This record gives sequence, C-alpha cells and structure tokens, in this order.
Amino acid sequence: MTGRRRFSFPRPSRTATALALCTAVAGASLAGCGVLPGGSTGVREPVTVMTFAPEGTRATNMPGMPAMAQAYAKYVNAKGGVDGHELRVLTCNEHNTTSGAAACARRAVAEGAVAVVGSYSQNGRAFMAPLEGAGIPYIGGYGVSEEEFTSYLSYPVNGGQAALLAGNGRQLADSCRRVSLVRPDTIAGDNLPVLLNTGLSQGDGRPSTDVKAAEDATEYLEEAARARDEAGDEKGCVTAVLGERTANFFDSFRRLPEEDGEGVRISSVLSSVGQPLIDRTGGAGGPFEGAYMTGWYPDAGDSRWGVMRQVIKDHAFGDDRIDPADAGVQTTWIAYTVLKKVIEALDRDTITPGAVSHALDTGVSVDTGGLTPALRWRFEDMLGVPGFPRIVNPHVTFQVVRNGRLVAARPGFVDVARTMSQVPIV
Repeated sequence: MTGRRRFSFPRPSRTATALALCTAVAGASLAGCGVLPGGSTGVREPVTVMTFAPEGTRATNMPGMPAMAQAYAKYVNAKGGVDGHELRVLTCNEHNTTSGAAACARRAVAEGAVAVVGSYSQNGRAFMAPLEGAGIPYIGGYGVSEEEFTSYLSYPVNGGQAALLAGNGRQLADSCRRVSLVRPDTIAGDNLPVLLNTGLSQGDGRPSTDVKAAEDATEYLEEAARARDEAGDEKGCVTAVLGERTANFFDSFRRLPEEDGEGVRISSVLSSVGQPLIDRTGGAGGPFEGAYMTGWYPDAGDSRWGVMRQVIKDHAFGDDRIDPADAGVQTTWIAYTVLKKVIEALDRDTITPGAVSHALDTGVSVDTGGLTPALRWRFEDMLGVPGFPRIVNPHVTFQVVRNGRLVAARPGFVDVARTMSQVPIV
C-alpha cells in the first residue's frame, strides 16, 4: 500500500472538516465561516492527455502508439488511477500532414489536455506552436521532428533519428568499407547523411554515398541498383532509412540480379525496420538475416519489456495494432512511464500543464526499469549540441538479425553524445 488517495475513495478534506466544525459551533448558520486558504477538495480530478500519430496514410503509419496509450490508461485506471487520478487518453490521427498535426494539437488545447504523450509527427512546427501557446508539454515524442529537440516544452525520451543515424554510422564504421545511404528526398532527410558520416568517421569508414528517394514510392529498383553499385562487392553496406517505405526499398533490393553485389550487407535503424517487418519478409530466410540494426532501446526479447508485454496481454488482447516489438509502441510505453512519475511526484488534487512542465524542468528523475538510462530534463542534463539541444538520452543499442530475430550485437547502451557533438552545422 502506498497510502495515496484514489479517485474512487475520496477522504474528507481540511475544508470539509473546517465547515463541519463551524456548523457545529454556529448551528445551522455558516455565516462567518470561510474556506481555509490552499485547502484541498479531497477529490483528485481526472487527468486528460493526448497521443497522436498518423494512421491509414501512404507514408509512415504508427497506429500502435495511440493504441498503446489507451491500453496504458486501462492498466492504471484498473489499479485506481495514477496517484488517485483517473487517466483519460484522447487519440488523434495526425494524417502525416501539417494541417492534421495542427488540428490534433488544437484539439488537445480545446479539450484540456495537460500533456501530449508518446506521439509521432514529422510536422513539429505545426503541432508545437499551438502547444507552446497553451503551455502544454510534449513528452516522449518519437523523435523525427526538429522541434522535439529544440522546443522548451518538449521532453524527449530518446535521441531521435539523429542519435540513430550517428549510432548507425558508428556501428558500420569498422565493418563496412563503403556505405550507401538511402534516405527521403525531404528537408528532414537532408540531415541524415551528415549524421551518418559523422558516425562513420569514428572508425575506418569513408563518407557514405547519398541516395535520395521518394518517401511514398511503391518500388525503388533504380535507387536500389545505385546503392548497391556504390557500396561495391567487398565489405560494402547499404543502409536505408525510409520509415514505413523501407520495406518497399529492401523488396526492390532483393529483386536485383543475384550475380551482382553478393557481398553487400544491409542495415537500417529501428525506426524504419523492426521485428514485425522481419517476420513478414521471411524471418531467417528473408532479406534481413544478418542485417545490422541500430535502436534506442534493448531488443524486443529483453526481459525488461516484461511489464509492458503483460499490460498488452491483459488490456489490449486481440488489438493487432499493438506489437510489443515496435519502436513506436515502446516509446509510448516509456513516455507514459514518465507521465506517471511526474503525476506521483506532484502529489496534488489538480494537475495542470504548467505543473507538469515545472516538475520536469526542476529535476524529476524517471527510472524506466533499464529500458533507458535514468531520464531527467534539467538544463545541465541536456546534451546541448546545435540542432538537438534538448536531448537528454544520447544512447543507442547495436543489434543484428540472427536466425530471424533481432538480438543484441553487443551488450548495453552505446553513448553517441561525443559523436553528435562533432556533427558539423549545416
């Protein structure tokens, strides 16, 4: 027992006790009886938050993130809420558009959300402006927009795409003589070669060949052929970071003539390739066998994911949107772990956006059970590198596909803070 109040069983407050005593003294009249300053109502108010992500679009979709948020709410509410507060989760389809992202943010403001938690959007400017205007913190976004690492109201739980690309370069540096990077032909994609090349420079690797590709194409035969040719046959590597379309790229790569490029090894990051995709494409007999992968968290089979897996089993059984091996689902779980810790630390009847952001700014430390290093968002905890000043977790994991399963290529986390600090300003 924690001794905390639960929303189902409010206890008499100081105000109610004072009024009862006043009534006893003054009879039926309450004239002259005031409310005690700072008194508690004795009932912990519900806490409303939002999780948004794109669903049903032609580009990257993340339906597992809002689904995980809903499962988390069922989990904590079945136990009496978070520190006595019922958790209410709003979900919103961001549609992979600026208008969709802005609409979700405005809805969060209109419906009184105290935070946006564990969400995905590439349209950072569109959603952060309304949130900043209302003072609503953004906790544990997926890490694909610049604003997640620059806005004073963003509290990231991972190092985003930047850490993955820098880490992927580190992972490939000593194993690949030449590397081709296939990435989106977008403004966000323009940063990826710089990050990868900085990681490659930490070892024996030369700068990568930059292969631009459409983000929403259905096949990539031309890009696949160029990437493989540029990588060469001897210790050549092709790494692709195209979000959900990464699967389409490697399907095209697999269909290239077999007589060429037999020695080329493939690679990606776990924001683009995960265990579900590896399973769908043939597992140990598919194209990803032996592939190098860089992730934010321990591999999906790690025992530290046990509580999350049990929650999914108990509260989202049959919901095929949720895959515990999906990086979006994992990020949402960690983001809600942060939210829970903050609410418990505040220990008050009413939770406000300002109270949440103040608690995070002033040093609430979050233990995620080893899924990340301990998280804290004080100024001195932040990496502070140009372009990504608010990163507090510059750690990645190196993984590899063996017998169709993603497993650790080396134990523990790899700190890429030094690598990221050396990324040239572009």
